Amino acid sequence: MINILVVEDDVKLNYIVCSFLNDNGYHAISCKNGTEAFDRILEEPVNLIVSDIMMPEMDGFEFAAEIRKQDKAIPILFMTARDDMGAKQKGYSLGIDDYMVKPIEMDELLLRVAALLRRANIRNERKLTAGSLVLNEEETTAYLNDVELPLTVKEFNILFKLLSYPNEPLPGPS
Repeated sequence: MINILVVEDDVKLNYIVCSFLNDNGYHAISCKNGTEAFDRILEEPVNLIVSDIMMPEMDGFEFAAEIRKQDKAIPILFMTARDDMGAKQKGYSLGIDDYMVKPIEMDELLLRVAALLRRANIRNERKLTAGSLVLNEEETTAYLNDVELPLTVKEFNILFKLLSYPNEPLPGPS
């Protein structure tokens, strides 16, 4: 299942977007601000982020910048009322992948999500296999040579995330 983090402080819009994504085969994770989103990311792996810009506590720019420090590859889509070129330039310079201006067309959101996932080479699979290592996301289990590995949920999520992007180089020492 593809996990999509929706970071939107408008409760009604957040609910609509999450419900729409869930109804279309994704698993939407609802967050009202960037701080809450960081807590959720630690709990479960995320494949794509849809974020507002204007939010309390931490705005979308700061959130995207912090995400990019930790993960250079995860697709980020800004969904915002800000339609000025300055906001778009700042967002893209921080490393976002796409930008939608509210009000959004939900079917267009689906098209953009699918395109971002395709470009990121993220497949809607619940099992990952690397040699004799098999990870089952649904059961949160890992098997090496058919023997279950004793991993914590956090360890499993990190391993699953790393194997979800097999062609990405690991960051070297700075």
